[in-house]
Amino acid sequence: MSEKFTRLTDSFHVTPQISPDDVAVAAADGFTLIVNNRPDGEMIGQPTSAAIEAAAKAAGLQYAYIPVDGSGIGESHISALKIALKSAGNKKTLAFCRSGTRSTIVFAYLAAAEGREPAAIISEAAMAGYDIRGHAPALEALYQSSN
Repeated sequence: MSEKFTRLTDSFHVTPQISPDDVAVAAADGFTLIVNNRPDGEMIGQPTSAAIEAAAKAAGLQYAYIPVDGSGIGESHISALKIALKSAGNKKTLAFCRSGTRSTIVFAYLAAAEGREPAAIISEAAMAGYDIRGHAPALEALYQSSN
């Protein structure tokens, strides 16, 4: 597996910005879904969503564009990720943004909304190198609303 792809769970990995060439590596590593959490045009020279999507389709992978901008993560992001994961059969997924942090947080919010303990979610993220402790109140609220 590419060292660039960081495991959060057995089936969900995150990574900083990928290129169309990275999609072939992801396919070879057994990923079935690519999730793009980075808005187009965030930085000059970043590959467009369309370019990554074309590479994903050419490699036989599913693709979901769920951009998270500066306004934050909302219910629409959580719902879109849930739908994308279900559509892909909840198989091995690679999500990316500029650094992997937004992808980690969207996944964390979904996990909490589905009843996973916030402390476990925060710990998984920390083991992967992502400090999401600042999201503990939101994770707790999502967790409480799931019960």
